[in-house]
Amino acid sequence: MDRFQEMQVFTCVAQEQGFAAAARRLNLSAASVTRAVAALEQRIGTQLLIRTTRSVHLSEAGQRYLEDCRRILAEIQDAEASAAGVHAQPRGQLTLTAPVLFGELFVTPVLVRYLQRYPQVRVNALLVDRVASMVEEGIDVAVRTGELPDSGQHSVRVGEVRRVVCAAPGFLAANGRPQHPDDLREAPVIAPSSIGQTRSWQFNVAGQALSVRPEPRLLVSANQAAISAACLGLGLTRVLSYQVADKVAAGQLELVLEDFELPPLPIHVVYQGGRKAPARVRSFVDFAVQALREHPALNP
Repeated sequence: MDRFQEMQVFTCVAQEQGFAAAARRLNLSAASVTRAVAALEQRIGTQLLIRTTRSVHLSEAGQRYLEDCRRILAEIQDAEASAAGVHAQPRGQLTLTAPVLFGELFVTPVLVRYLQRYPQVRVNALLVDRVASMVEEGIDVAVRTGELPDSGQHSVRVGEVRRVVCAAPGFLAANGRPQHPDDLREAPVIAPSSIGQTRSWQFNVAGQALSVRPEPRLLVSANQAAISAACLGLGLTRVLSYQVADKVAAGQLELVLEDFELPPLPIHVVYQGGRKAPARVRSFVDFAVQALREHPALNP
């Protein structure tokens, strides 16, 4: 195999996390895939993949090399497309990730409109409530909520969200509105466990941080379940503002303790490659950035 073929094989093994799966995807024998990666490691002079009897994962050098391989292979694909005169038409596989509820509410409608405009693009959308590794999982674009680490990846800010406490109007009429975060210590609370294992709610009181750990009547693993229970009048819950924007607008939920909220969290569209990214990545980033910036729930 030439170097570019070895890069393709190595990238596939890293994404599939196994030689056999990569061989099936590439329509090659497992022995050919194993030899290609071994030859690549021997020529470079370092171990790219750490093999065990049960798994294959990237070494630190392998993580850096995978990112370079994906960029180089994307540039080759774009160069060939440009030479063929189809550079302006995005095509191929686009992989993206976003939080589950954010993806359902905001990213999926954007994806549908994007795919209708660019019929030659295929999308694999990974909607998970964890920070997926863009390098290890072969992700082109990610929507992130919160401050970004200094990863060297390109990002565009598209909005912000607040951490809000809310309850149904009927619940507040029957139980009273909390006037201070300390009031939550004895109040009926619905706690989404995905907010954090400590279940502590943070507030800003006169410029000082205050941590409140309510004892929940209901603890659920999904934010949507907490929101549904709050709408039914069970108690107060704390979620991100975009998750209840429609319920607040419809009068099903009301926000409380707004004067004690922490500063808003930024939302970014993160992608790899910058201006050298494939046409499908650049076009989707431009499309998503414009759509998300125009959404009133993210930019009141």
